[in-house]
Amino acid sequence: MLQTLRNAWKVDDIRKKLIFMMFMVLIYRLGNAVVVPYIDTDLLKSYFSERSNSVLGLINTMSGSALERASIFALSIQPYINASIIIQLLTIAIPALERMQKEGGEEGKKKMEAIQRYSAVAIAIVLGYSYYTLIRVGTGGTSFLTASATGFMPALVIIVSFIAGSMLLMWMGEQITEFGIGNGISVILFVSIVSRFPTQIVSMVQSVIATPKTWWIIALMLIGALAIVILIVIVTNAERRIPIQYSKRVVGRKMYGGQSTHLPIKVNMSGVLPIIFAQSIASIPATIGAFVPSLADSKFATEIFGPTSWLYMAVYFLLIVFFSYFYSTIQFNPVEVANNLKKNGGFIPGFRAGRPTADFIQKVLSKVTLFGAIYLAIIAITPILISHFSETAAQSGVQLGGTSVIIVVTVALETMKQLEAQMLMRHYKGFLE
Repeated sequence: MLQTLRNAWKVDDIRKKLIFMMFMVLIYRLGNAVVVPYIDTDLLKSYFSERSNSVLGLINTMSGSALERASIFALSIQPYINASIIIQLLTIAIPALERMQKEGGEEGKKKMEAIQRYSAVAIAIVLGYSYYTLIRVGTGGTSFLTASATGFMPALVIIVSFIAGSMLLMWMGEQITEFGIGNGISVILFVSIVSRFPTQIVSMVQSVIATPKTWWIIALMLIGALAIVILIVIVTNAERRIPIQYSKRVVGRKMYGGQSTHLPIKVNMSGVLPIIFAQSIASIPATIGAFVPSLADSKFATEIFGPTSWLYMAVYFLLIVFFSYFYSTIQFNPVEVANNLKKNGGFIPGFRAGRPTADFIQKVLSKVTLFGAIYLAIIAITPILISHFSETAAQSGVQLGGTSVIIVVTVALETMKQLEAQMLMRHYKGFLE
């Protein structure tokens, strides 16, 4: 990885993209420290620390602790992610949106992006008002607003600040995608999660100092995290290779074809997207409960739909499997691949060109996607199960760790692959050495 970064830095065009991405990340981290006025951040931080293992703790982790600081980026990229989920699901249900996406070309793509942005704004308005309501009502009759926050204007300033921060973050993500390296939304999530690692390490050390007998549990957790990282790397790079044979053909005096190659199908084709989308949807009931003051500490938000409940785990598992199949269907079309092979004189040994080839590829794709989906779901669910049987693990927030590790490792690997692909396009020699 370090060698890849070093080689990429030597290419002027890629170096500019890396610098731009780092500049956007710097702005994001600085924005996380800009606190919205009229809010007592000390009381708010204490409130979140008591609920570190709830859905609020999960949202706070994904925002890079911006939620507990009440910074301008408190809503993080969640409105944009939720809007993406809604629009992509509606694309399948509404034929007009599907035609716009598939047949609209560049103009259709721009319209879809505009619809997605407007949807993100609407969701940000709802979340911004909900978060303000939580801050205004507070807990135990104590509001998290300062004494000067009375009247309409302070409320408007707070809500608009949250909405504007989320929209600025959405714009920054799009700029990173266009002018930087890789998916900007994934990069922002990566930075948000990594920024909390030092705090979590300090918390683990303090836990060991306070209760020395639990050191072996922490050690097992670290070993398990390392094993998960290794597993993620192995499965992310794994692929099913379908052999392809090209028939010989004579053009003029020359003979073409006859060579053998393979069709690679990634085991984890969708990357980190199923995890991100499944988590966003699975936590919606608890998020609504957390932002409604009367339900914030109720059984509805903490037990029934909380991020450690059995119902949450079951829904989370099924959603990961669903989105894995959903994205593999979008990204890989067996019929189109089979037609391209037929046009170019290629075939899979033992299968006729056309429909039999497409059916075989679809069968292999379904099996590979199922394995990848179950792998993602197990890694995401296992830490939550561990927290049920270990009080120390639960206190350290391990149930939030599985998802975080998957996102961090997968985004890092995808970014490195995109760097290598861009260097390959520029005929950079030696980047694999």
